[in-house]
Order: sequence, then C-alpha cells, then structure tokens
Amino acid sequence: MIETPAQQNLQTQPSDSKQQRLVRRAIRRKSFATLATVSPTGKAHVAGVIYCALDDELWVHTMLSSHKVRNIANNPSIGVCIVYRRLPVGPPFTIHFQAKASIVEIDSIQAKDRIATGKLKSITGHGALEIEGACFLQIRPGSSIHSFGPGVPTLDLIKDPIGSGGRSVRM
Repeated sequence: MIETPAQQNLQTQPSDSKQQRLVRRAIRRKSFATLATVSPTGKAHVAGVIYCALDDELWVHTMLSSHKVRNIANNPSIGVCIVYRRLPVGPPFTIHFQAKASIVEIDSIQAKDRIATGKLKSITGHGALEIEGACFLQIRPGSSIHSFGPGVPTLDLIKDPIGSGGRSVRM
C-alpha cells in the first residue's frame, strides 16, 4: 500500500505538548493579528490589530466607537488569525482560533493593574492611554488552536504544503 504524503507526515508530527509550546511561543513572539467579528445584522468585519500576549490571553488597545467593539458588545464570539512569514518561500505560517472577547475600560482595575506593571506597554505607547474613548479588548482563545506551519519540518512543507502543514492542538 502506498502512503500519501499526509499519511507519511503523521509519523513526523510533534507531540501535543511540543505543538502547544510551539504555538504559544509563536503567539508570544508576534504582535499582529486579524480579528473577525460579526455585526448584529450578520455582516462580517475583519480588522488588523496589534496585540500583547499575557498568559493565555491577548490584549488589544482600540476605541469604544470602533466596529469591532460595537460588534463584540453584541456578540463576544470572534475569530483570530496570526499570519507570519518564517520561510523565504512558500505560504506564510498561520495560527488561528475562535475566542471570546471582553471589552475592558481603560480605567478598570483589571487594566490599571496590567498598565502599572508594564504588561501592556507594547500596546499603550504613543499616548494611547490619553485618547478619549479608548478601551482594551481581552481575548480568551477557545480550547482548540489550529495552525499551518509551526511544528512541520521544512522539507515536508515544501514537498506537500497542503497535506503536511495543518495542525490542531488542544490548549
């Protein structure tokens, strides 16, 4: 019996704990993602955001008047996709997941504690905290995170990008 590249690749997949470490590390090291929300009328909205990874959450600085905040106020279920280039050729790597988002006021205890300890420094520079109507989004990923690229041997990605690149891991 001849194995397909995807079946052969099952032997080279990292363990769940290794894949979890790879995905968590990539999320921590990156800072740009796209965030997808849905309006009350069912229209999709996708926006690029700068994020800060804290523990198992992502934090985003934004405006209370933004589409994403208005949509999240109506429906906290969102989609997140982190796209980054790791290899000079081939498709970029991705990490994508469904999540729940909360709107956090700038002057809330939750935000003030993180600001005081410098944990949100990467997203609060350039006067972000002084902007009228600013807020944060606190994003909690669901239990399953999907990826394309992290943990896949480079040669497998080159030989069979469609069959070898995808991974899912429970977090």
